[in-house]
Amino acid sequence: MSKVVAFGEIMLRLSTERHLRFSQSTAFGATYGGGEFNVCVSLANYGLDAEFVTRLPENEIGFSALREIRKMNVESKSIVYGGERLGIYFLETGAGTRGSNVVYDRAHSSMATIQKGTINWEKVLEGATWFHWSGITPAISQSAAEACLEAIKAAHKLGITISCDLNYRSKLWQYGKTPSDVMPEMLSYSNVILGDIDTAYFMLGIAKVNPNYQDEKSLPTLYTKLFDLIPNLKTVATTLRYSVSASHQRIGGILFDGKAIYQAAVKEVTPVVDRVGSGDAFMGGLIYGLQQYENNNQRALDFAVAACCLKHTIAGDYNLVTLKEVENMIDGDGSALVSR
Repeated sequence: MSKVVAFGEIMLRLSTERHLRFSQSTAFGATYGGGEFNVCVSLANYGLDAEFVTRLPENEIGFSALREIRKMNVESKSIVYGGERLGIYFLETGAGTRGSNVVYDRAHSSMATIQKGTINWEKVLEGATWFHWSGITPAISQSAAEACLEAIKAAHKLGITISCDLNYRSKLWQYGKTPSDVMPEMLSYSNVILGDIDTAYFMLGIAKVNPNYQDEKSLPTLYTKLFDLIPNLKTVATTLRYSVSASHQRIGGILFDGKAIYQAAVKEVTPVVDRVGSGDAFMGGLIYGLQQYENNNQRALDFAVAACCLKHTIAGDYNLVTLKEVENMIDGDGSALVSR
């Protein structure tokens, strides 16, 4: 049976209500979220064995986050404790022509101060078939980057499939290193990567490109360069997002397996309830699809796009949809009729 292990930070999410601005808010809705944990929630919802590895503070806020992880049916047995605090992010949800805004408060968090050697990765990864990380963790701090690289190397040594969502966050890279200083070595072990071509080039430290995702003739050359630079790469996927407004998104996707380009039809998503976590929903869908629809990359991509679209209709970080709901959307039932 497939078992996915993901490594990252779970945060307290404080959101303004009813699309209010930060300056208007007198209360915040408190939930939890974080890129890698969101992926685990999706996989658990689809029936896979998902385990989340992180470091939590040994206080009531950390214990509350632990209860949240368990509530989502995600395995938590390898979580470690230490550090001063749980990371926080504040979310001002946009509407119409006003985009959303995120303010991070995660300096000196338990994950930001994690050290290499804190986690026994050979023990944690025993029985795992897939390891997932994202570009958020190495952006938090130097020590978090070193701990993440340690996990990646352990997974590679054990022959476990490794996936990465590039997840570039410009507000996080503040400790003196750029993505091109850190990411190339980490990506060199990865087998599946999700991200824009221009972001991948940027993180690998090569000349910026402006890809035309509608031009299927030029895309193989651009993607193939990634395969040349990342020796273990097998699959690259890109979420296509055309933002009409904060309340109206058009979502599609592309997958390249080193031989052929696969494209998913663009779907209209309006009105948008919550865009945060939609990329993680795509990643969770992709991980599920590549494992369950082996040798059917088109179906795997279609599953990821459908999962991403459905997440836009759900408040909070998590994609709280069932396997059947995603499959129904792929197979043409997007009517949103009442299920009786």
